[in-house]
Amino acid sequence: MAKMVESFVFEEASSTYTKAFYGLTLLGLCYLGISEAIGKHLNYSKFWNSSSSSNKSTQILLPSKVGMLMAYTPSLLAGVSSFWVFSDGGGIRVLMLKSAITLHFLKRDLEHRVEGFPEPLVDLKYVGVLMFLVGVIGNFYHHYLLSKLRDENDKDYKIPRGGLFSLVICPHYLFEILTFIGISFISQTLFSYLCSAGSATYLLIRSCATKNWYLSKFEDFPKNVKALIPYVV
Repeated sequence: MAKMVESFVFEEASSTYTKAFYGLTLLGLCYLGISEAIGKHLNYSKFWNSSSSSNKSTQILLPSKVGMLMAYTPSLLAGVSSFWVFSDGGGIRVLMLKSAITLHFLKRDLEHRVEGFPEPLVDLKYVGVLMFLVGVIGNFYHHYLLSKLRDENDKDYKIPRGGLFSLVICPHYLFEILTFIGISFISQTLFSYLCSAGSATYLLIRSCATKNWYLSKFEDFPKNVKALIPYVV
């Protein structure tokens, strides 16, 4: 089993710092997933007001657009700066990875280098590029459909229609997961796989919570619509 996994992952330098960084990242992702599962949601979108009443007096409320810009712009700047910081080679894989990360966070604002190590036995970077592009386009399209549900003066939520919304309530999350998997396939590092797995778990639980929210708000919500994966969950 270990040999098979090694075929898909770069042989990276192992250090105490690297192991600690991986461990802390995994713990953080587990915390997010468990918090969503027990109803302690991150306060954005439909769950912006889900904090306990004792904490609400100390909250700083921001418009959704401002909050998302603050969340994603640092990652966009990091992606752009990577073209300068890691400008001395790395091959097509590093160029793909830098481009994918930068485009992903640029798109989010608008709506490790591995040199010197042997290549993995199974090369997934071109599959990763395809998955990344499908993920970005699908995510953008379904966010566009969501933006058309309400005008500026309409504050009421509606059941989304069009695209994959007839099958799942969070297709934008499904395509975002494809984007993360695409990036991890381009990178082919253990850290990128861990981040993708953690993000996918979090978005799956978030999707289930979102479906339950719609079920509680709309009596006519279609019973056949799943949370994230068509016909599955």
